[in-house]
Amino acid sequence: MKDRKVVHQWKRIALIEERVELPNGKQITHTTIAHPGAAVILPIDSNGNIVFINQYRPSLRKWLLELPAGTLEADEPIDVCALRELEEETGYSANEIYPLGQVTPLAGFCDEIQHLFVAKGLSKTSRYQCDDDEVIEVLHISLAEVEQMIINGTISDAKSIACLSKAKLCGFI
Repeated sequence: MKDRKVVHQWKRIALIEERVELPNGKQITHTTIAHPGAAVILPIDSNGNIVFINQYRPSLRKWLLELPAGTLEADEPIDVCALRELEEETGYSANEIYPLGQVTPLAGFCDEIQHLFVAKGLSKTSRYQCDDDEVIEVLHISLAEVEQMIINGTISDAKSIACLSKAKLCGFI
């Protein structure tokens, strides 16, 4: 095996197998999902509700209630990605966007970094276009309902829970 081999490529995501030297000097073969990164957006409407999407996830074969999010395009600034994904998945644009930092959701086997944002000053736009593999419905849910849905397991999406937690800790909600 070469030092780095692309086992499979899909869009901008790749399965990579490579030789890695660990900090203790041991050499291993490690398989990583190489991901360009993503933006996760917590949109807050004028009534203080959170705009969620209910999206069918083929990998789980079920609907998942989550915040809008999406993968970075080539050479795209992360805040531009956040605004684009918000509009594509919800049909809303935002006048204000606040970065909340980042999370590493699957560090054991994926190099994806998810950048978290809060979006305010929402305006409905005519643009609402899902990718070919997306089936989405848009919902406005109060914070109290969202928190109860996390407690009872209705919301189980890790990136959404992380973004909501960070936004709450930072005083945005």
